[in-house]
Amino acid sequence: MKNFIIPIDFSKESINGLEMALLFSKVKEINIQMVYVITSVSDYHPSTISDEQKFAENRFKKLIEEYQPRLGNNSKIRFIVKKGKVYREIVNQVNSYRNAVVAASTHGASGFEELFVGSNVMKIMSATQNPVFTIRKSPVPIKFKKIVLPIKLHSDTRQKVPIAAEIAKLFDAEVHVVGMSTKNNKRDLKRIESYCHQSVGFLKSRKVQTVSHTVIGDSLPVLTLNYAAAVDADLVVIMASAIDKWNVFFGSYAQQMLNKSKTPLLCIKPREKQLPTGFRTFG
Repeated sequence: MKNFIIPIDFSKESINGLEMALLFSKVKEINIQMVYVITSVSDYHPSTISDEQKFAENRFKKLIEEYQPRLGNNSKIRFIVKKGKVYREIVNQVNSYRNAVVAASTHGASGFEELFVGSNVMKIMSATQNPVFTIRKSPVPIKFKKIVLPIKLHSDTRQKVPIAAEIAKLFDAEVHVVGMSTKNNKRDLKRIESYCHQSVGFLKSRKVQTVSHTVIGDSLPVLTLNYAAAVDADLVVIMASAIDKWNVFFGSYAQQMLNKSKTPLLCIKPREKQLPTGFRTFG
């Protein structure tokens, strides 16, 4: 998490992504790049595009004047104005960096609307392997004190653990490892308990304070949201593995969390990863 890519449409909500990056600059040196995308790319109105670019550049200069003095650890902030589809240009930008993440508002003037199936945030999450922070209208936390780590039955659920440990170490946060199931049978619960035990062991080996619980209910998103609200969590780390054209339409776990969570989310895409400690995130 060295480079933060922030989609900006200059709405109040989109600035939340910048506030999230500012939070990380307080604990480590980062590079922030704000991105504005001009969606009217017709060559028939070049003056309109030129005016929009000048407008965006002037607004960005004001944001830099405001935020640069607030950044810590020699962090840097800059901007770029692009043309095309919002999600595609954001993904191209984040993929051009190593160790980059996206921090985006789920609301705003450029299509980050709640319950909108083709939202830019969902498309960004689908099209990049990089982590994506999402923030709704609620204020960005001053600090990450409590991080919720939902552990489900899927084999890739533990891939969240290393990055949650990294963030917890940065902010000296407490991680809540929460086993979640919609089935109350011994076989599934035993497997989830095994995942939780392994995750807690990994976190403790890195001297991260942990709390462990198991909850059972009819809906995994509801279980996650209720637990996060009950403990007043500052961040929920989820997997975005179930995003495809059908799941986006019918409502995947990730999309439901994106639409309903008042707590900031960190969405991780699954990938094969073997750690030297023997902590295997698949299987």
